[in-house]
Amino acid sequence: MIRRVVTLLLAALVLLTGAAQTAQAAGYRYWSFWDRDGDKWTYATQGPATARPSDGDVQGFRFAVSEDSGNAAQPRGAAAFQVICARTPAQDGKKRVALVIDFGTTADAPAGETPPARRTACARVATDATTAEALAAAAKPLRYDTNALLCAIAGYPEQGCGEQVSEEQTSGEETGKEKEEKEEKPTTGAEDTESDNGPSVGLMAGIAVVAVLGAAALWQARRRRHG
Repeated sequence: MIRRVVTLLLAALVLLTGAAQTAQAAGYRYWSFWDRDGDKWTYATQGPATARPSDGDVQGFRFAVSEDSGNAAQPRGAAAFQVICARTPAQDGKKRVALVIDFGTTADAPAGETPPARRTACARVATDATTAEALAAAAKPLRYDTNALLCAIAGYPEQGCGEQVSEEQTSGEETGKEKEEKEEKPTTGAEDTESDNGPSVGLMAGIAVVAVLGAAALWQARRRRHG
């Protein structure tokens, strides 16, 4: 009886520990690609190497740690074509593409690197040019990996390309999106104070429950033995 109880308790602890380790995944550090639709950004459905913008389009890039496209941080700041390309007149046989390049926050930067200031550029390129060609005309050097994934714009970051980032690596730091949301949301003093560096409340509660159940089971087994 006791052996069976111990086995069940160990299995429960393994499940709890596994759930905690799974929760450590924070996402990936990479350049996301965006299209400007009216007054809002939409996550691009094509990569910059295949997308072919039209004259007057606005496209953006944002470097950040994101889990997926659903929670990816958007480029910040104004993004009006008329403003970005105000000093770049139209030209026959060419098109103008407004680019917003947001290098992200220090929290999202690789260790030892500092993100440059956000910039905009108006690329005047051939009418059949891709976004990647427009970006190359305005923000060299670019860096790609062997799978044609965009790794760096204007040389940033110097190393790395779409690497996975765990909670341990970002402990005590905020991702770009979290920082922006926190700045927009007023604090009330009643926020949770759970530490990112220690075990989660859920994990500690689970371990406590297992311990209580284990003690109860052992007490019951002893009672039956002496009864």
